[in-house]
Amino acid sequence: MKRILLWFIVIIIVISSVWALTKLQERYPQTSSTTSTVDSISPSDWVEGNKDAKTTLIEYGDFQCPACGVYYPWVKKLVDDNGKMFQFVYRYFPLQQHAQAKDAAYAAQAAGKQGKFWEMHGMLYEHQNDWSGANNAKDIFEGYAKTLNLNIGQFDQDRDSQDTKNAVEKDYQSGVKAGVNSTPTFYLNNKKIQPVNYQEFVDLIKTANK
Repeated sequence: MKRILLWFIVIIIVISSVWALTKLQERYPQTSSTTSTVDSISPSDWVEGNKDAKTTLIEYGDFQCPACGVYYPWVKKLVDDNGKMFQFVYRYFPLQQHAQAKDAAYAAQAAGKQGKFWEMHGMLYEHQNDWSGANNAKDIFEGYAKTLNLNIGQFDQDRDSQDTKNAVEKDYQSGVKAGVNSTPTFYLNNKKIQPVNYQEFVDLIKTANK
């Protein structure tokens, strides 16, 4: 009887351990074992870092997403410190539950037409709490455009243009095709990754370059 009880306890421990490891992997996935269907980089993509590098990191992001706001300084530091090792591509993936996400993407795209995409990208994330949920978010974005010394008339025209809306929608649909369902979602050389800290980003980039 004692032997049966002992084996029963061992089986329960093994099952519990397997369950715990499974949940941990679901919560903190590292890399996908399969290659995803991610659209190749095109001239319309926003790219920084080393455009000749063999390693490519793509982010599908939402400017209003709090998690994207947390990842933003990690990615910025990654590009600043290790940008020679890879190229970074940012693609829009505005989530429906974020009311100002599309307008923020339109603002970034419009700024990009005047050569200030990455500057607007940074301002939107660094000041996310100032405009997220605000009724006058578009006015705030126009204020950022003024801070960046953009031509405001051109900015407003580009922000509201169909070309800008099409560009954002193109990114979104490419994310859907790749299997994106939350933000931020990262792909390193077409493999989905989700580092949980800055050092994991660095380690994955270095491994990809070996």
